[in-house]
Amino acid sequence: MITKTALVTGVVGGIGAAIASRLAMDGAKVIVSDLPGEALAAAAKRLRLPMIAADLADPLSVSNLKDHLVAQHGNPDIIVNAAGGVCNQVGTSLEEVESSGWKTIFAANVDSALHLAQSFVPAMKATRWGRVITISSGAGLRPSLTGIHAYTAAKHALVGLTKQLSLELGQYGVTVNSIAPGLILSNAATERQWEAYGRDGQAEIINRIHTRRLGRPEDIAAAVAFLTSDEASWITGQILSVDGGIV
Repeated sequence: MITKTALVTGVVGGIGAAIASRLAMDGAKVIVSDLPGEALAAAAKRLRLPMIAADLADPLSVSNLKDHLVAQHGNPDIIVNAAGGVCNQVGTSLEEVESSGWKTIFAANVDSALHLAQSFVPAMKATRWGRVITISSGAGLRPSLTGIHAYTAAKHALVGLTKQLSLELGQYGVTVNSIAPGLILSNAATERQWEAYGRDGQAEIINRIHTRRLGRPEDIAAAVAFLTSDEASWITGQILSVDGGIV
């Protein structure tokens, strides 16, 4: 069996970390990335995986990431982009949406996915095997409970990018899929969001979920493990909701 190399971004958050851990457990050679800083160093140490810091919203930073990764580990066969999120923003009215915040969320959630694909997909095409996974959100399929206009718009854009890349790359043996997680308390932002609902609001949300529980990062990691496997070679352009069946 040939060992696959995987790049997993956004590992400071619980979902990215769980994905990296699962792929490594399944035998992949995993390299992790996130913004430079102590949080990334701590995550990499906890996961016991090599790290390369990068700002994925910056094309030059992604170019440097590519140079270092390829020199040290070879080109990745698998890319899982779990970077992004709400970027410390909160819901506002339409009138209060600021251009700078809008651009920040799009850069973190959409531009990052584009930059990674442009950097690493050409080598996948050459070998005629590759897996690209984006982590979108239920907010990419419907209005978001966060009330953050930019986040909802960016996740919808990420879904569109995923489908367009799938159309282009499928003929080269490269599949491109997205996982849309439901509510998972995987970082400080989601924990604040959950607390803001209050006891009654939390109960209402739980009752809307078929499985009657919130998700766990490991639920997303399991879906990624399947979509990056050989068994998923005829699955592409799909948005897989992993949300417990929320209605």
